[in-house]
Amino acid sequence: MKNIKPKLIQLFKEGYCTPQIARIAKAIREPSTTIHYNIKKLEKEGAIRTYKAVFDYQKIDEGFCAYLLIALSPTEYTTPERIARRLAKHKEVESVDLVTGDWELIIKVRTEDQDEYYNFLRNVISGQEGLQKTNSMISLKQIKTEFVLQD
Repeated sequence: MKNIKPKLIQLFKEGYCTPQIARIAKAIREPSTTIHYNIKKLEKEGAIRTYKAVFDYQKIDEGFCAYLLIALSPTEYTTPERIARRLAKHKEVESVDLVTGDWELIIKVRTEDQDEYYNFLRNVISGQEGLQKTNSMISLKQIKTEFVLQD
């Protein structure tokens, strides 16, 4: 059988998942038509942006997780979204948040291992203009992600 695992993982990350209406109906004891109507309403209102899979990242070769704190140079304080959106385009970046305090951005990065993270820092972060300093925090073990407890 042809191995399409990488293609499926990428599509699931991009939101190619659908809710299991019959399963939801059974879990909350409501008719499937009611479930379907309410889901469509949430989608139309923009409350639901996409459906995606929650992965065991170790099993898809993205088990190394780091949080990268970034302080922007003073010239970038007025438009932190510009740098945030530029960094968000990289496949290793799971999330980017604008924050208050000593740092302006927190980036969640997923790679296969420490070497790949180092390459991300060297090839992506070190070349970015407007960054004053960075600090990496490495996740030792993820207990809960995307509202799902991990084993």
